[in-house]
Amino acid sequence: MNVYLDYNATTPVDPAVLDAMLPYFARNFGNAGSVHSAGQRGRAAVDAARESVAALLGAKPSEIVFTSGGTESDNLALFGAVAASGREASRKHVVTTTIEHHAVLNVCRELEKQGVEVTFVPVGGQGVVAPDDIRRALRPETILISVMHANNETGAIQPIEEIGRIAAEAGVLFHCDAVQSAGKLPLDVCRLGVSLLSISAHKMYGPKGVGALYIRSGVSIEPLLHGGRQERDRRPGTENVPAIVGLGKAAELARQSLADDAPRIRALRDRLEISLLENIPGARVNGDTSRRVPNTSNLLFPGAAGEALVIALDLEGIACSTGAACSSGSIEPSHVLLMAGLSDEDARSSLRFSLGRHTSAEEIDRAISAIPAAVERLRALSPLSAGAVGR
Repeated sequence: MNVYLDYNATTPVDPAVLDAMLPYFARNFGNAGSVHSAGQRGRAAVDAARESVAALLGAKPSEIVFTSGGTESDNLALFGAVAASGREASRKHVVTTTIEHHAVLNVCRELEKQGVEVTFVPVGGQGVVAPDDIRRALRPETILISVMHANNETGAIQPIEEIGRIAAEAGVLFHCDAVQSAGKLPLDVCRLGVSLLSISAHKMYGPKGVGALYIRSGVSIEPLLHGGRQERDRRPGTENVPAIVGLGKAAELARQSLADDAPRIRALRDRLEISLLENIPGARVNGDTSRRVPNTSNLLFPGAAGEALVIALDLEGIACSTGAACSSGSIEPSHVLLMAGLSDEDARSSLRFSLGRHTSAEEIDRAISAIPAAVERLRALSPLSAGAVGR
C-alpha cells in the first residue's frame, strides 16, 4: 500500500474538479476576452469561478484577481503595493517575519536591493510571531505588513486577526499568505482584517498553475506585467479558463467539505502523531500544537537524518518531506525550524507529515507500522544517534 503524507506540497486534483475543467480544454475553448458566443461561454465560466473563490474568502467577486499560483500572488501583493505607494523615500518600509515562505522572503530581499527597508520579525520557540513584536516594528514610513496565516512546515497558525487590527490602527496595508490555510481553515478576509491575501489551487485539490490574490476594494497595486486589460488592469494576459474553472470548483468543494474534513483529518493526524511519539524514543513535535492546521505534524527524530529517512520511507511506499517542496534538494536545514530555535542537527532530523481529504485510517496504520522501524534502522547506522536520543 502506498501512503501519501505530503499534502502540504501538493494535493491530487479532485475528480469533480477535473470533470469541471475538461469541457474548457475542448468544446468550450473560446477566449474569455472575445465578444462572440464561444468567448462569452469562457467569460461566464471565469465569472462563476470568481464568485466561488470570493465566497470561500468572504470577499466580493470584484476583489479577486486570478494569477498563476501562490508565488505570483505573493509577488504581485508585495511588489505591487510597494510600487503603488509612490516614489517618495519616506514611504519605503515593509514588515514581515523570519518564517515566511520563500515567495515572500525572497521578494523582501529583492525589495531591499531596490532600497526598501525590511524588518524581519523573529518568532518564538513555538514558531509563532507575537503581535506586539509586529507593532514595535512599525515606523511612520511603513507601507506593508506581510505575515502568513498557517506555516507550510509546522502548520502553526499565526495571530492574523490581532495583526490585522494593528495594521488598521496604523493605516498600513496588510498582506497574508493563506496558501496553506485555504481549504483547511474557515477564511473571512473582513474578520482577518487583511488588505491582500494569496491562495493557490493545487494546495486544495485544484490544478497546478493557478491561484488568486484578494485585493480589498480601494487598495491600489501596480501590476507586475504589462499587456492587455484583463483582471481589471491588474494582471494582463489571456485567462487560463480551464485552470480558473478548476480553482473555482476546488473553492466550492472546500466550502462544502471543510466542516467534515477538518475533524476527520485532525483525528487521523493526532493518531499518527501520538503513536510515533510513543514508539520512537526521543521524538517530539516541532511548533505550536495548540493552534495549527488540522492536517500537519512536524516531528523531530533525533539521530535520524531527515533526508535519509524520507528516502527510506519512500522505498516503503510512504511519501513525506523534510519541509517545503520548493526547498527540496537544498543543503540548508529548514529556515522555519532554525528560526523557531532548533539546532542545525535537529532541524535536519525533522520530518513533515501532512494529511488530506483522501487519507484513510488504513494508510495511517501502515505509516505507524513502518516509520518507527525506519527511524531505528537509520539510528543504528549513525554514531551520533545514542547521544542525540538522550537529549
